Amino acid sequence: MNKTLALSALTLAIAAQTHAADDSIEEILVSADFRAAPLQDLSTSASVIGADTIKARGAEHLAGILNTAPNVNFSTGASRGRFFQIRGIGERSQFIEPVNPSVGLLVDGIDLTGIGAAATTLDIQQVEILRGPQGTLYGANALAGLINMVSGSPTQEFGGELSATVGDYNTYTTSAVLSGPVSRNVGFRVALEQHTSDGYQENAFLNIDDNANIDEQTARGKLNWQIGDALALDFTAMYVNVDNGYDGFSLDNTRTTLSDNPGHDRQETVAFSVKANWQVSDAFHAEVLASNANSDTEYGYDEDWAYPDICADFSCVVEGKQQYGYNSQDNYQREIDNTTLDVRLVSDHEAGELGWVAGAYYRDQSEVLDRQQTYLAQDFFSDFSSDNTALYGQLEIPLGQALQVVTGLRYEQRDASYRDSDGVSNEPSDDMLGGKLALEYRPDESTLWYGLVSRGYKAGGFNSSTELPFDDREYQPEFLWNYEAGLKTTSQDGQLQSQIALFYQDRDDLQTKQSLLVPFEGDDCPCDFTDYTTNATAGITYGLEAELNWRASEMLNVFASLGLLRSEFKDFESFAHTKAEPTDGISYSLDGHDLPHAPHYQFTTGAVFNFTEHWYARVEVEGKDSFYFSSRHEAQSESYELFNARIGYQTEQWEVALYGRNLTDEDTQTRGFGSFGNDPRDAYTTKPYYQFGEPRMIAATASVRF
Repeated sequence: MNKTLALSALTLAIAAQTHAADDSIEEILVSADFRAAPLQDLSTSASVIGADTIKARGAEHLAGILNTAPNVNFSTGASRGRFFQIRGIGERSQFIEPVNPSVGLLVDGIDLTGIGAAATTLDIQQVEILRGPQGTLYGANALAGLINMVSGSPTQEFGGELSATVGDYNTYTTSAVLSGPVSRNVGFRVALEQHTSDGYQENAFLNIDDNANIDEQTARGKLNWQIGDALALDFTAMYVNVDNGYDGFSLDNTRTTLSDNPGHDRQETVAFSVKANWQVSDAFHAEVLASNANSDTEYGYDEDWAYPDICADFSCVVEGKQQYGYNSQDNYQREIDNTTLDVRLVSDHEAGELGWVAGAYYRDQSEVLDRQQTYLAQDFFSDFSSDNTALYGQLEIPLGQALQVVTGLRYEQRDASYRDSDGVSNEPSDDMLGGKLALEYRPDESTLWYGLVSRGYKAGGFNSSTELPFDDREYQPEFLWNYEAGLKTTSQDGQLQSQIALFYQDRDDLQTKQSLLVPFEGDDCPCDFTDYTTNATAGITYGLEAELNWRASEMLNVFASLGLLRSEFKDFESFAHTKAEPTDGISYSLDGHDLPHAPHYQFTTGAVFNFTEHWYARVEVEGKDSFYFSSRHEAQSESYELFNARIGYQTEQWEVALYGRNLTDEDTQTRGFGSFGNDPRDAYTTKPYYQFGEPRMIAATASVRF
């Protein structure tokens, strides 16, 4: 942490030497809440990542910018970081069972929770991250928080942008955006992008360097229609086609693999939404949002990470005993259909008056799985569906000129149904209650003090494996109490904004992953790992989140963020099953142990230099402490600091730039296994294996605006 504070202090010291200017920081409106509101007016810990940060980093996917937000993390085990964690809470993978996500993901009002591969950043204007349970706003899929991605809106004047990028590893990106009016009351916006890359892995057995290739196409369309003075309709459509390779793990723990059948990570998503805003009267308006997202996904990998004759090319004799390789592939094809309907009435009140929101929500999700695995006698099929129905409301009660209470409540019912080809069937049903109580104190227009108590929830579920003991087949809902206090300030000249929040979270019946190990032959590994979810008794997380944005002068902008996090299990005895009988396995205590994907610190600091009217540069450093990959083993990532930079020349019509990520070429780990034996050359000895993050990446980009 000394390095963290030193870097932040250095950045601020440089800025302090520059004379202040009259230009204030542009106000940021957050659309994820019931009402669009300035970021500095939200009584919750939140971050907004703007289009300038996305562009500066050359980020083509949400995972490329998440490290700029305090206490937000992600995991891979795929071609992209598509599983997200906020304050150490969130899923890290999905294989057989349907999952109940802890972090909600919305893109232009379309619910893409749990299918984060579609979170590409084409024409995304801002990413809003609300930390802590959103029990009133979003319900069962936002126990840890909510990520809301907002793309550009139609413009009143005709215009557009064309851009192209060329980078290391045969990276090529082309995109086009076109926007303007159709008529006086109708506007449109269309965006298209193609992004390809060879990826960062090599395969020595196949003698190729594109075994982890990226091939992604994204299309977005919007149509806004103003009908008279009272009704506005917004239509949104999205298409994402991901056809990426996946060959993430190496027997030698390097970026060079030996797989004879590299895997893949594919997703085709077709989605749309319709939003109606009807001004019913001067006192209130009605909002209706309907969305549908249909996604076909396919995720497969080479389980042995090698080729069948590896022992003919390498010595597999260990202590005089000949070892033998094995050959196995695993593939998961899913069809996911998700339909949502949200209807709400929202008051249009003046400051200092009573405000209210009342609404109803419905979500219908279906998920059909076809699993093909070498050692299965026949394909495994499952059919899952769930219905979520909720009623919610919120009151904003003024207690004077400076004080206001905001209280919300949400009741949600979830009914699910599951059937599979092993004869397993289950129909769980949960009733859940969440909400919040916030006290807001505004001594002046530029200061907000707040205290918040909120309750989030996540539905229970089931484990499908018939190998599991009966008592482990079902797990219970999880509930979380969040206690938070924060301060948000804006300087009188509008050039300095800051926010800081302290939080403590208490989790009951914490849902966590464990493993069932079944040897392929005899009693020794290699083994088939069956993940299953169980409830720990409890867990806690607590920490701090701070952000600063300073427009020091016309030439210099400074930004910094810091997240501090502590987490632990409470009274949890983990049991790693080795067979179906409940008494076979290894038991160990996780009481006091860190939660997975919960680094103790995380920071970003940097500055944007506008040298002249046209020349600019951006430099930044991001860092993250080590963290555990799982609650089932002790493998950890390494702490790191990454340096990123961009230098460019721009006019009103065009821009050229050169940027780099991870300029010092640090090795980072994004996914890991801690007790896994997969190498016949060392008698399948269990040891840690890691998937690595992006190495140094340099690219040049050019764009034309018209």
